[in-house]
Amino acid sequence: MKLYLDLCVYNRPFDEQRQARIVIETLEFILLLSKAIKKEITIVSSFTLEDENSHNPYTDRKDIISDLLELSSTYVDYDEDLEKRAKEIEKFGIMGIDALHIACAENAKADFFVTCDDILVKKCKTIEKMLKVKVRPLIRFVVEEVFK
Repeated sequence: MKLYLDLCVYNRPFDEQRQARIVIETLEFILLLSKAIKKEITIVSSFTLEDENSHNPYTDRKDIISDLLELSSTYVDYDEDLEKRAKEIEKFGIMGIDALHIACAENAKADFFVTCDDILVKKCKTIEKMLKVKVRPLIRFVVEEVFK
């Protein structure tokens, strides 16, 4: 199984851990990392993830996430077709960096684009037939695909 994890998933361990959902998503992210290390799943990285992470104002978090991105075994580099596809996705109401992440996931032929962004998931659900990747929230993905 090939996964593209949104940067919000990589940032989850750094979020305030007072809410049960955030704790659960942090543990699920760690589970996915362990599966990637064991080569049970493939994680996709991209120039978009690297660029977005480079804007993280917290140097320690940025460095750790950079290291985690290196666990990926597939990398999507920039090309004009990705930008064109991202612009097509934007026409469906998915904006900017999110559209580019989805285009990268499609380009890598990822089975799933996994995110913690509820608004993005909701928007993608309305256009799922237009997308070439399944978009899932982290919690639902782990329950339905990892523990099936």
